Amino acid sequence: MSIRSTAKAIIINNNKILLNKCFDEKNGDYYSLPGGGQHTDETLHEATIRECLEETGYNVIPVRFSALYEEICDNPKFRELYPEYIHKMYHIFICKLKNDKTVEPTEIDDMQIKSEWIDINDLNKIYLLPSFLNDNILKMINSETPQFFGSEHIPYNHG
Repeated sequence: MSIRSTAKAIIINNNKILLNKCFDEKNGDYYSLPGGGQHTDETLHEATIRECLEETGYNVIPVRFSALYEEICDNPKFRELYPEYIHKMYHIFICKLKNDKTVEPTEIDDMQIKSEWIDINDLNKIYLLPSFLNDNILKMINSETPQFFGSEHIPYNHG
């Protein structure tokens, strides 16, 4: 088993945050941060930029490291089918747009329906995964100090 290093982005522009709207059978409708797996020989900043462009069509600039979170999926069927996604480390960066230009996303996640700008004041009205984001995303946005949000075993994986 290997540990998947992921680079995730909290992209902020005009008091809004860009999130991926997703759906799967186990979790229903939810939102997730843009981003994904880091490639070998790729820095976390490079992975953040590449993944955001692939999933959302926006070029971003990572401004600061915000948080670290660890997640392990315990579902035996999932573990057998997707061993590379069992154990993930989320490296989360606060990002800004490089410019207002967008391109067509080239590699969206299987569960991703679209990318959507959500007003920061409405974050308490939506369901985010991983679930630790629901209570902590505003802390991450407002704190200049990077934070570790712990480790969690989950029954089902998500985007």
